[in-house]
Amino acid sequence: MTEEATILARLRQAVMDGDEDLAVAAAEEVVAAGLDAQTAIMEGLAAGMAEMGRLYEEGECYVPELMVSSEALYAGLDILKPHVLQSGESSARKGVVVIGVVQGDIHDIGKNLVKMMLEVAGFEIHDLGRDVEMERFIEESRRVGADLLCLSALMTTTIIAIKDYMPAFKADLPDTKIMIGGAPLNQHLADEWGADGYGENAMEAARVALRLVGA
Repeated sequence: MTEEATILARLRQAVMDGDEDLAVAAAEEVVAAGLDAQTAIMEGLAAGMAEMGRLYEEGECYVPELMVSSEALYAGLDILKPHVLQSGESSARKGVVVIGVVQGDIHDIGKNLVKMMLEVAGFEIHDLGRDVEMERFIEESRRVGADLLCLSALMTTTIIAIKDYMPAFKADLPDTKIMIGGAPLNQHLADEWGADGYGENAMEAARVALRLVGA
């Protein structure tokens, strides 16, 4: 295993273990070895958090573990982010995102994981929280000049609001890409309803977001 692969594995494990000290130490190794900070963030820290998200979805870990892991992720991020900025890769933010859980739905763990990954990827995030009225998404997207609107729904009874409001989103936000996600949703529904993108999980959502804004 190369030095880079070893350090990336340590970053991933630090996040999965919720070990802030190890996350900081491994991040400092990245800097000392002159490795690419953006790669370390995405393939190390973010990959570890993505794995925790998968375990959560499968019922193998719970909210407290996610919280501890997120603290380790941000500890490592504090070390690495300035070096991404110095390299010029993220001298400008990738884009402006409005994100929230749709009206009638209060399940926000998935939304919070996506928000974290988008922050890691370099987006400016405006989080409206959960149980958000659909018109509020339009108002906030207009206010901040959103490049991307991310809608999350975890209940089959609430995803229909996305379908019903998609024509309004498209008409009122012609310059904003729409991405949807949540357990009952899939690529087929995204295509059928006219969404610009679908994120199967938090890591994939970040990749799709980067593609949609052309970053």
